Amino acid sequence: MRTMCKTVGEQTWFMIADLDPAYHAAARDLAYSPAEEGFAKSYPAGTPHLDTIYEHFARYAEPMILQAARAMPVPWEQALEALLERVAGEPLDWWIGGSAALALRGAPVAPRDFDLIVDAASAQRLGGLLFDYLIEPVVPVEGWFCSWWGRAFLHARIEWVGEVGERADQPEMSDFGPAAARRLETIAWRGHAIRVPPLDLQLRVSRRRGLAERVAHIERLLARC
Repeated sequence: MRTMCKTVGEQTWFMIADLDPAYHAAARDLAYSPAEEGFAKSYPAGTPHLDTIYEHFARYAEPMILQAARAMPVPWEQALEALLERVAGEPLDWWIGGSAALALRGAPVAPRDFDLIVDAASAQRLGGLLFDYLIEPVVPVEGWFCSWWGRAFLHARIEWVGEVGERADQPEMSDFGPAAARRLETIAWRGHAIRVPPLDLQLRVSRRRGLAERVAHIERLLARC
């Protein structure tokens, strides 16, 4: 595989070309859309530091794709240690959702990435703290359940959504929306205090998504509690 950067009009495209068909599904899962040369995602051409962020993208696109396809192990513990080192002492409002939250509780799951939920100010501040690892710019989004989005690669994918609104809990409660945020639990991991969503919400969401193995893991965690 190879990467390209093209600017057409007011949009700049980060592109993945010559991708093995075995990894096409992973590219789509990462929200890269099929394009003439392969897969691509666009950003406003005037976005600050886009040239530098593309250099990061070119460096990390291959391990990002391989990890997303589970063709390469994800060193999630190393990634989390590196993340915690960079945010230590910073005025950030953040917590971890998804499978990583379960792994932190001791569930035998293998996270492919980290899903961080942050407030609006922290979304941009986190982009600055992780600037050397940004593979997509931190951008405002419209018509979604959040107002900000960012993605970095620091041993593993680190993705964050900023200013998550009530839409995230419609039509049913999620484990990353305001309902979860009001009931966060703090767990200890290697001397760090990390906030995660409540297990009962993660169980409800996993059942709704038909994730039978994850449901079983959560039920065992609840039984231990």
